[in-house]
Order: sequence, then C-alpha cells, then structure tokens
Amino acid sequence: MSELRWEPPSSGDSDQRAFVPEPGGAGGGPSRWSILLLVFVMIGAAFALGVGAMRVINAEDDYGRLLRSSRDGSSPGAIPAVVQPSDDGDEDDDAVAVPDGRLSRFALLDEIVEVLDKDFVEPARFEALDARQAAIDGILTALDDPHTVFIDAERYRLASEDIGGSFEGIGATVNSVDGAIVIVRPFRNSPAQQAGIRPGDIILEVDGESTEGWSLEQAVAVIRGPKGTDVELLVRHSDGEEELIVVTRDRIVVPSVESLPISDRSGNPVADIGYILIAQFTEETRGELLELLDAARNAGLEKLIVDVRGNPGGLLRATVETTGEFMDEGVVLRQINRDGEEEVFNDRAGGAGLDLELVILINEHSASGAEVMAAALRDHGRAVLIGVTTTGKGTVNVPRRLSDGSVLYVSIARYLTPNNAQVEGVGIAPDIEIAIPDTGFEAGQDIQLYVAIEYLRGEYNPSGSSGTSESEPQEVTSDDQGSQPQADSEE
Repeated sequence: MSELRWEPPSSGDSDQRAFVPEPGGAGGGPSRWSILLLVFVMIGAAFALGVGAMRVINAEDDYGRLLRSSRDGSSPGAIPAVVQPSDDGDEDDDAVAVPDGRLSRFALLDEIVEVLDKDFVEPARFEALDARQAAIDGILTALDDPHTVFIDAERYRLASEDIGGSFEGIGATVNSVDGAIVIVRPFRNSPAQQAGIRPGDIILEVDGESTEGWSLEQAVAVIRGPKGTDVELLVRHSDGEEELIVVTRDRIVVPSVESLPISDRSGNPVADIGYILIAQFTEETRGELLELLDAARNAGLEKLIVDVRGNPGGLLRATVETTGEFMDEGVVLRQINRDGEEEVFNDRAGGAGLDLELVILINEHSASGAEVMAAALRDHGRAVLIGVTTTGKGTVNVPRRLSDGSVLYVSIARYLTPNNAQVEGVGIAPDIEIAIPDTGFEAGQDIQLYVAIEYLRGEYNPSGSSGTSESEPQEVTSDDQGSQPQADSEE
C-alpha cells in the first residue's frame, strides 16, 4: 500500500510538488494518520446515512410504519385519513390509527368514528352516543322506507308475543301519530280501560320520562312489564285535559275476533245485524271467526258488520284464509317482488260467510292485513267500506335474524289489490266516508257504526244531518293488502 505525498520535481523547482509513495518501514504500509482519517470519513458517512434511514424506517409516522411493515415481511398498514394539522406541527398527533386488515367498504366509517372519538370538541356527547346504532339508523333512514326497521332482540320478542295472542301489559292498542304515542283503543275490561285510558289519549310521559322522540317499539317495550307491576302514564285526553293515570299490568289475552252487542243511533239494541270485531290476524283468527259465523247463522242473521278499525294486520296466511270465508274463489291479493315478478294469492272455493251481506268498518289505523281484507271483499263486490282512508301499508316485510339476536325487518315486496291498485302510501278509500269527531267515542257516539247499521237496513240518507262528515258513496280508487304488524302495537 502507498500513500500520496508531495515531492520536489526533478527539475529542481522547489515550488512544484508532487505526491509520491513514501516507504513505511521495512515492508511499507499506511500511516496512522491516513488510517485515522479514513475511520472518520466512514463514521461520518455512516452517521449521515443512519439519520436518514432512522427518519424513514424508525419514524413513528404513517410512512415509517408502512416501510417497516414492508421490511419485516408483514403487510403494509393502511394509511389513515389526514385531519387538520395541529398548531404545533406534530403530524403524528393528527393521524388516525385504523387496525390493519380493515378492507371492507365501511373502513371510512371506522375512520370517522376514530376521529370523533379522538378529536370531537365535546367528548361526553360522543361517548354517550351509540355509534353503531346511529350508523344503522342512518342507513335505514336514507332508504326512506318506514317499514324496513332494525329492532333489538327484546323488542322482537315483544312483537312476537303480539302474534301469539297474549302478553303482559296494560291492554291497549297504540300507534305513533305525528311523533306522538296515541292510544288507538283500550281492550274491553283491560287494566287500561278500567284505569280510565280512552281512545285518542296521547301518552306524554311514562313513569315520569317524556315520550318525546320515542319510537312506537320503544313505547311498547317500556309500557309493558310483568303482571302485578304498576306503570304511571301522563296522558292528554281529546278535550285537552291532562291526567296522571296509574295502571296495574296484567296478563292480557287478546282474542283476535269478538262478537259484541251494538246499538243504533237512538240507543236501541240491534238484533237483526251481527257485529264482529277483528283485532288482528293470528293463527287463531279463522277458527274463532268460524265459531261466530256458525252462531250468526243459528240466530238467523243475514247481515254482518266486520270492524277492522285499529287492526294493524298480522300473519299473511291468516289474512288470506280469513278473507276467503266471505268470498267464493278469486284473487285475494297480488305480490310484486324486487325483480318485478308477481305472485298471486287465491282463495279456494266455498266459505262460511258467503250468504251474508257485509259492511267493513275501516279507519286511519286499519293497516296491512286489514287493508287486504277490505280491498279484496270490495273488489269482488262482497262488501261496502265505511269510515276513512286506511293507513296505506302495502309492503311485505320479513324478519331477518342477525348474529346478536336482533332482527332487521326488511321490505321484500309490495302488495297490490285484486284490481291491481297500489296500497303503499295510498291506503284504501271508503265507499262511504264518515269521519268521527275527536269527542265522538268519548260521548259514546260511534257515527261510523250507526251509518253501517242504517246502510244495511236501507235507511242511510247521505244528506242527513248528524254533525259528521258524511259523503255520497264514492268510486274506489285504491285497494290493498299487508303483512307483519307494524302500524299499531299493543301494550
């Protein structure tokens, strides 16, 4: 090895120098100064390279993590969204860590939750928020379909009890009207009726808690409870008076069909016309109806009023079978699925009520299966509809059980009437429109029932003065059908 150094040139010009090898002892070799210089150069280069490598590979920012994951053989971590940088310029504090492998289309939603959890100015508000439920609600709200709903396992159990025909509660049918929880009707001899609950009552508070913003399912879940326990209801009656009513819950057995005594406008008992109330369509409805039709036939009755006011619907098969007892074959309803394919539900020949002249009473709380029956019997010329336009639920819903026991009721099809009229959002218009004043039921004045009696007796005078909205029979503009009971609920 040689070292370069200056050496005078051969011309003797001492001002000119050149590097020449300098012997190093006997065998020659590097001087200690040259070795020391080389060491310093290598250390400097290593230090410079090391700083850069540490900045890239060992940094705690997203790009450092990305390179480290590539270096050690693992899959690169996702680079989260960048938020507004902080004033101190620390970029690491602004990055949102999202777990690796979150490749679903909802990864952005996870990032949003992480950002809110980390940065939202009012952390208590975010902590109190059920982010999962809020996301579910947002998706379903965006669908703009009131019949596709998510309910937890407990609320689904309560809904299933309705169809079973018995439950523990106060014994009343309720509905949500313009955001308010309203009593449609208390059951006869129920705890609700005995405590003074009336049709049309608005429930303002339950056990001191305001019902503002409550869903119908939430109201039912809270008002129901074990037999023998009390619930305090602050209600506003139709006359505007507010009253705190304590109701003791009991086991409520709901017969889906009842035959009740009725009186005419003058208060005289009616013996020549039968009256049947169908509260909802369950597995027992057809059997209960057949017993009452046998009794009517044995009593020599030829005319019948079927009341489906406040009926929220029920089981589709029960609806078709019950309706079929009043018509001799024919289409009961049409169902159109998401692909536009039609399924027709037909009635079989024969029926226990074919020889009866019928009036069907309907109102704004008649929904789903009640609309199916009213539309089918009217379309086939078997009944006249009296009352007001129905709810307009012409959607088929099925419950899809989810992994945690909760259920998504999803709309899978639309109903059409036998005459192909739309039901959803339209409802079934009556042939004779009769509106009951707010105080009508409280005063014992069921004007719709009175008109039904007069119509079947041939005494109805559309121009008669009764203080109600009575109109000439009008052309049918819509029919319908229904499915799961979601218009009114029982508590």
